[in-house]
Amino acid sequence: MLDIQKIRADFPILSEKVNGKPLIYFDNGATSQKPQVVIDAEAKYYQEINANIHRGVHTLSQLATDAYEISRVKLQHHINAKFSHEVLFTSGTTHGINLVSNGFASILKPGDEVLVSSLEHHSNIVPWQMLCEKTGAILKVIPINEDGELIISEYESLLSEKTKIVTVNHISNALGVINPVKEMIAKAHAVGAAVLIDGAQAVPHLKPDVQDLDCDFYAFSGHKMCGPTGTGILYGKEEWLNKLPPYQGGGEMIKEVTFEKTTYADLPHKFEAGTPNIAGGIVLGTAVDYLNEVGFGNIQLQEKKLLEHATKRLLEIDGLRIYGNGKNKASVISFNIDGIHPYDIGSIIDKLGIAVRTGHHCAQPIMNFFCIPGTIRASFSFYNTKEEIDEMVEAVKKAKTMLS
Repeated sequence: MLDIQKIRADFPILSEKVNGKPLIYFDNGATSQKPQVVIDAEAKYYQEINANIHRGVHTLSQLATDAYEISRVKLQHHINAKFSHEVLFTSGTTHGINLVSNGFASILKPGDEVLVSSLEHHSNIVPWQMLCEKTGAILKVIPINEDGELIISEYESLLSEKTKIVTVNHISNALGVINPVKEMIAKAHAVGAAVLIDGAQAVPHLKPDVQDLDCDFYAFSGHKMCGPTGTGILYGKEEWLNKLPPYQGGGEMIKEVTFEKTTYADLPHKFEAGTPNIAGGIVLGTAVDYLNEVGFGNIQLQEKKLLEHATKRLLEIDGLRIYGNGKNKASVISFNIDGIHPYDIGSIIDKLGIAVRTGHHCAQPIMNFFCIPGTIRASFSFYNTKEEIDEMVEAVKKAKTMLS
């Protein structure tokens, strides 16, 4: 069992006040808060070993390089990748997805098919639309049901020998629905298709095992899992990363350059052009250490309790509808109240120090499916409490009274 007050003490921002009220932070789906150990690690890098990596013989450069590569190995073990060179540092999930979609431009031909789901964040829709426009491939969409779950029978019917890549999120950012990605990966592989999993919303809640999933690519961001912004990881199977061309050209990703021809560096450096976010990469390893120390079993148990409590309490409010009622959910609740715009609710409860997200959550196709302009999204982390949820419910009730 977690000592929640001890955990909360690790996060300095949780003692802040917003609009004169104690902060209640329920926008973890957008970005998580950072523990002091992560904040300290960022400062420590700049104070003690700031230098460029992989290129210098001097001591600071070697210390920074070692710290950066140790972090890569931490991430390798965290997701159970077979090799550390299958773990690429990126600026976030969007960067990772674009790296893969750009690479597939050299593989796809007119008439090939790319499958995405109706649950995707815009960052896992737009790059594939751009790819299809560029190559003449066809974008096909896996539909959802009224509970916000993917219709697997429809997915099966869309798969064919024309399918070259399937790209789907592990957990929906807008609804919190957990997709059956392992099953979907196996079905895609049966027709010879590659699979990319958008794990941005999954990694705060669980440890993905990429070998068990057997995914070809898995992308996620550091800032949603207690790490710094501007950091992320793209896992790719060795054979796929060797097959794809570099995403960017520049320093670090080359083996030899002449004006006649350039040869590329081995993995992972082939995809890591230029000076990276060195501090961010190192500190992402610190964040992973912190989460593993807390324990993902503990995290899941706490977040399950929060989800159940919030669902029960919110449904006490007349006219409130929750979107995304799948059997398997992460600690995210998207809801609306009849006749009231979500923005208005969010604005009023912000005055009471409560941070939630309102709008379409960069998932407009989901909102179009439900014929709504957006939702109020409360996304919980392991450092949140039932008492905070109770305060949010009372605030929503107050806002409803004011707006009715």
